[in-house]
Amino acid sequence: MSEVRDMVIVGGGPVGLFGAFYAGFRGMKATVLEALPEVGGQLTVLYPSKYIYDVAGFPKIMAKDLVANLLEQARRYDQEIRTEEPAQNLIRHDDGTFTVTTPKGEYRTRSVLITAGIGQFTPNTLDRPGVKEYEGKGVFYFVRDPMTFKDKRVLVVGGGDSAVDFALMLVGVAKSVTLIHRRDRFRAHESSVKELFASPVNVRLHHELKEVRGDGEKPVEAVIFHNQTQEEDTLPVDAVILALGYRANLGPIADWGLELEGRNIKVNCRMETSIPGVFAAGDVVYVEGIGNLKLLVLGFAQAALAVNVAKIHVDPTAKLFPGHSSNLAQAAAKS
Repeated sequence: MSEVRDMVIVGGGPVGLFGAFYAGFRGMKATVLEALPEVGGQLTVLYPSKYIYDVAGFPKIMAKDLVANLLEQARRYDQEIRTEEPAQNLIRHDDGTFTVTTPKGEYRTRSVLITAGIGQFTPNTLDRPGVKEYEGKGVFYFVRDPMTFKDKRVLVVGGGDSAVDFALMLVGVAKSVTLIHRRDRFRAHESSVKELFASPVNVRLHHELKEVRGDGEKPVEAVIFHNQTQEEDTLPVDAVILALGYRANLGPIADWGLELEGRNIKVNCRMETSIPGVFAAGDVVYVEGIGNLKLLVLGFAQAALAVNVAKIHVDPTAKLFPGHSSNLAQAAAKS
């Protein structure tokens, strides 16, 4: 019989990595299963160079640095982290254990923590002339490295957090930044919107993209229009960033028999799902009485709570309260 783990964590984003650390903190052996080639979830894939301001103890920290710190923290207890292994099936056994399968193997475990973020996601695009033609050659959906846009004339399309963050990120890097939004109100954080209007970014409200024109190799201009007056304007551009949100789904997890609330997994205040021994935390959850609050700092707290409750599930003689971190660290060093 293969090794039985204390916990399998489905999702190697920031919440999953912190969950792996905390499982080790509680003396639990965990395996993290991440579908992507790298851990870090959205922070790695979408905006590694974005600053994050709402992590306790860090006035600001770049996303990729936070991921690196979380990975170092998780590896303190030698937790197994496996990339390019999307979880596929959840098999429940009569003895209360589970098997989580991936295309590469099977993992037997006493508990499961789902930290799948927003799940599998693909960016929303626009059916406009030139968009498909110049994808990857000047039309992008996110900013991984701001220096890609150094000294370029950039057009950002969108009105959410990503659009505003990308525009602000490129100030001082790009030659010019124009942001167009089809409405006059933004969905982004209030502080970011205030910073946007105080920045050199050229903000054009009630504007939409009509066409991207290029020379066959790259974009050279974009046609935009005012959606109330229909007046058109042609902007010289070197790059267009479409920050229009993402389509997300739970993938195979949706078929595991969990109680769902829309695209989220329903949990109680103890982060327990409808299946005993299966827990969830982070952006993927809908908490009874609260709903879905996609806050990184809240995801960290939920992961810690889930692991503490899972510890009791795995070992009924254990206590819910783990003690203070300094005491646990001293005990771990002596063992």
